[in-house]
Amino acid sequence: MDGHRETDDMSEKTSPNKNLKSPQKGSKRLKTAPFKVTLLDSSEFEGEIEKHSKGQTLMDMVCEHLNLLEKDYFGLTFADTDSQKNWLDPSKEIKKQMRNSPWHFAFAVKFYPPDPSQLMEDITRYYLCLQLRDDMLSGRLPCSFVTHALLGSYTVQAELGDYDQDDHGSDYVSDFRFAPNQTRELEERVMELHRNYKGMTPAEAEMNFLENAKKLSMYGVDLHHAKDSEGIEIMLGVCANGLLIYRDRLRINRFAWPKILKISYKRSNFYIKIRPGEYEQFESTIGFKLPNHRAAKRLIDPHGWRVFSFSGHQSKANTSMCTLH
Repeated sequence: MDGHRETDDMSEKTSPNKNLKSPQKGSKRLKTAPFKVTLLDSSEFEGEIEKHSKGQTLMDMVCEHLNLLEKDYFGLTFADTDSQKNWLDPSKEIKKQMRNSPWHFAFAVKFYPPDPSQLMEDITRYYLCLQLRDDMLSGRLPCSFVTHALLGSYTVQAELGDYDQDDHGSDYVSDFRFAPNQTRELEERVMELHRNYKGMTPAEAEMNFLENAKKLSMYGVDLHHAKDSEGIEIMLGVCANGLLIYRDRLRINRFAWPKILKISYKRSNFYIKIRPGEYEQFESTIGFKLPNHRAAKRLIDPHGWRVFSFSGHQSKANTSMCTLH
């Protein structure tokens, strides 16, 4: 009986302690949030992260998972309530940027290097190739039949290695996607080119892919819908070379970064201040109208303007203005 009473006493003593511990366990669970990141090969990286973590923490986790050291060319995107693509700001808390739950991101190339050969690692070039292949499939990077075939053949060489008559049948590239509207004619041309690449390593094939892709006019151009001062529909393109203006898919103007003194936005209006030309005395300001203030803010996102560093320019920015030096 005494032993039974002693056990009861002990259980009474330990019960309050258990109750004290359970809120702590519960609070720990509340401090983390599940996330999912779709990678460039369409696989998914999932896990949990502290809710107060900044974007850089998640980016570091993804890059560690990918064994990627050259992080600065990449970023994480998410869709807002209007289904528009936004870049996760690495310097701000994730929960202050995400309105939707669960946290779902896509890993993507943010800054396309003008000269991919300057990349230090093969794995960085590999992920850039994956991004460009997706850009071509989605139509963001339009190219001719000839270019689709050439880039497709380098993709096959990188993925399958040398052509082998015994291993490869008559339609061995049909599982690859090279173009939005892929035809049998394109596949046959890809196979024809691929047969000439005997001895080419995957790294060499990817470099050949990038050397040809970088020459495309829309390589690395991030397009934004806008209207000019006369209300005419245009597209603003941001890339390493500067700000590009398109109308009816044709480039009608280009402002190189050294020519631009300042970029700013007010409500849904976006402005660039241009340095005076050789025979001009004053600076000029050109304005564009974006669909809404969020679109204008996305265009001037200070982290998006790090693209200037590729042309040797540094940017200083606040929420509404960016001055170039």
